[in-house]
Amino acid sequence: MALMKTWYEPEEVEAKFGVKKALVLEWVKEGLVRCERDGKKILCVNIDDVKLEMEALVRKG
Repeated sequence: MALMKTWYEPEEVEAKFGVKKALVLEWVKEGLVRCERDGKKILCVNIDDVKLEMEALVRKG
């Protein structure tokens, strides 16, 4: 089993995958993407959840 990074900072998601940070944070707010927090600050998000939301956007066209 290959070990892959599954948790990224929102800024990393924007830089690496091209998904705007604001959109990622909106998905977190809606409960669509899991995250790790420090108080109210979002430290990192689950990239598998982000990829699922990206696929849903593509399907909507």
